[in-house]
Amino acid sequence: MSPRPIRLRKISNPPVISGFRPYGGKKTNGKTDAVFLHLEEYEAIRLCDYKLLNHQQASLIMNVSRPTLTRIYSRARLKIAESFVLGKQIIIEGGKIYFDSEWFSCKKCGSIFNNPEKQLEIKECPLCRSSYIVSYDEGFDKPEE
Repeated sequence: MSPRPIRLRKISNPPVISGFRPYGGKKTNGKTDAVFLHLEEYEAIRLCDYKLLNHQQASLIMNVSRPTLTRIYSRARLKIAESFVLGKQIIIEGGKIYFDSEWFSCKKCGSIFNNPEKQLEIKECPLCRSSYIVSYDEGFDKPEE
């Protein structure tokens, strides 16, 4: 019997960075080990530790049950602790997620922005006015409607 399929988790704000690197530690064989923090784990940390929401409030925002949010949050805390204690790099990417609105990235200035007015088409970056923009959520699973 196969397990239930994983429901997609809603992400309100994508991270402004793609990870962290440790400063000053010794490298083994010229490489730094990495810990991969999924986007839903990042979102759980953002909501619970940065926004100071309780698990029930955060689970409603992410469209998951409270026990599921607690498991996601615990995995995120474990990965961050492992990274700090062992001096590993944190890479934020991947996961079974969808964004609450369409997000874009400017390839010229690097800014990340969304389109709150879905009726209007985004044609340029609001910061540098470049037309070299791409959809930020390309490659992520979309919720089925």
